[in-house]
Amino acid sequence: MSEDEITITIKRTIDAPAEEVFAAWTDPALLEQWQADIVSFEAFEGGEFRFESHDEEDPAIVHTVTGTVLEFEQDKKLVERWRYAGDGSDLDSSILMVTFNALSPDRTEIVLNERSATHEDPQSRIFSIEAWSAAIEDLAELLE
Repeated sequence: MSEDEITITIKRTIDAPAEEVFAAWTDPALLEQWQADIVSFEAFEGGEFRFESHDEEDPAIVHTVTGTVLEFEQDKKLVERWRYAGDGSDLDSSILMVTFNALSPDRTEIVLNERSATHEDPQSRIFSIEAWSAAIEDLAELLE
């Protein structure tokens, strides 16, 4: 299994300052506007986070992601380990790296890389690309 087979990359330019885009990835109140219904996020290296989202088809079902902030470079880079609630194994975990490149004072390029063994499966890979693309579109709508 090569890195290319287990990694997805998404790039998007958002018309907002890097500080605002970064804050939208680390401030629970902002994360709740585009990423999940209920968020706790400790914005520092070693911090923990938890995202809870209600299923669109059955609101009684709650999807939960927990994780740890592995790297935190203010306004520039986040690296996180995501764990999807379920069987508790690392099979459902991924490493998410997001870089924030200030193109100008009011434009930021986001580069998202997610590495997960599940991406080796084409359906999982497509699902993740579509889910992240939709989430980043929601983020852009929030900030632009």
